Amino acid sequence: MLTGRHILVPESRELDLFCRMLEAQGATTLRCPLVSILPIEDPAPVEAFLRDLAADRFDDLILLTGEGLRRLLALAATIDMAPAVIAAISRMRTITRGPKPARALREIGLAPHLPAAIPTTEGVIETLSSLDLTGRQIAVQLYPDNPNALLLDFLKGKGASPFAVVPYRYASDSDSAAVEAAIRDMAAGNIDLVAFTSSPQVTRLAAVARDRGLDAELQTGLGRTRIAAVGPVVAEAVTSRGWRVDIAPESAFHLKPLVTAICTAIGSATSAPHQP
Repeated sequence: MLTGRHILVPESRELDLFCRMLEAQGATTLRCPLVSILPIEDPAPVEAFLRDLAADRFDDLILLTGEGLRRLLALAATIDMAPAVIAAISRMRTITRGPKPARALREIGLAPHLPAAIPTTEGVIETLSSLDLTGRQIAVQLYPDNPNALLLDFLKGKGASPFAVVPYRYASDSDSAAVEAAIRDMAAGNIDLVAFTSSPQVTRLAAVARDRGLDAELQTGLGRTRIAAVGPVVAEAVTSRGWRVDIAPESAFHLKPLVTAICTAIGSATSAPHQP
């Protein structure tokens, strides 16, 4: 379905899987992992958070990413607290943003009590807006580079006390020279599609373009290259920079629906072999 199509893949953690899925449809993939996920540099604040969680200090737990829960549990295991943390989570009301944190909960035999209907911060807020949160102690798992004042201020405004934790960090993956080459390939019309699977990928691509004086080339390249986004959070990161999203799954927001959406949009029925 994607024969002759050249697709830029900025994914890191599931890079091989994503590329295999696209290549199985005939695509040629250009691997350019933009962001890797690493353990937090100073684990002490996260360890303190885990001790509070295990001691039933919190009433609710908001999970924004599946990676966040997995990293919390991995760190809990290093301090012999994983069973206590899982037991405490089972006694809490859990709120999830999207399918990935819900899947991470299922991996430990639990399910979210309140999955957000829309997998965004705004969706979490909407899910909680009709509830009385007065006096509730709410643990909030955030992710790097996003302090999410919108969510924390909402919780405070509802009379709750939020306690935020960021259990991992981002690091640049592909070196800037490789990213620069990808930008120039897009500007030259050598790439049909770039498939974003996380918002930090969007941020890093823009940062490399800025640092290398390639803003104009990136704008030209994205004007010639279709953009796919795995879900609403990533789509918002793209559109907030003035770029457009051409392809996105309609409901489920993970790799398989993304590949299906890409095949539907640029598959064999409408595609011709790529011509640089």
